[in-house]
Amino acid sequence: MTTDMDMNTTMGAGLPEWLTPVAWTFAALALLSLAVIAADIWALGHRHRPAPPEIPWVGAALFLGPAALVLYRRYGRSSHTDAQPTHIRPVIVDSLPGGTASALAHMVGVPLVIASGLTIAGIDLWVMILVIAVLATALLTVHERTATGASTATALARAALTVAAFDIGMGGWMLLLHFNDLMPPATDVQFWFLMQIGILAGLLTGAPVVARLRRSTRLAPAV
Repeated sequence: MTTDMDMNTTMGAGLPEWLTPVAWTFAALALLSLAVIAADIWALGHRHRPAPPEIPWVGAALFLGPAALVLYRRYGRSSHTDAQPTHIRPVIVDSLPGGTASALAHMVGVPLVIASGLTIAGIDLWVMILVIAVLATALLTVHERTATGASTATALARAALTVAAFDIGMGGWMLLLHFNDLMPPATDVQFWFLMQIGILAGLLTGAPVVARLRRSTRLAPAV
């Protein structure tokens, strides 16, 4: 018990003190942005047909914060989306489902791994990365299947390719934090803020794959 408590107090000890108020501020703005987008879609009637693209736009606020409002206003409202040719949309728009899948996978996977106590080589981070990847792939497969009408095999292949490319950035960021003693405990708001930065890194490394899928299918594989 004492050892666990000591580990929690030393995790992320190298992080600057100012990161905590920044993390809380971002969390508040992200939740506010999420509420605004959700209200615009589901309360004010800017619904999408089909409906699956709505969730990535709402979830985008979790990792983009207020920037999600700018993207949503320009590309996400149903009237804009219906008239917007896929090939002139920025790749980040088609990457949002992957980011949202990762954000949701973190929210489920991290507590699950911590509660299970599972580790690989004595480190729970390896298990977290694997569990998050599996959950994100499953969520993205469902999105691909319902949003684009792709077969299950095609949807799974697209999702797996996207998550693999995404994890170069996301997983790399997590490993960088861990091995430099910059990973705070999951109960700390700094942890979740740093994970949002990791999602942004994943969007960057996953963008070439998303762009390639978009070109090859002539159909937005994400939104």
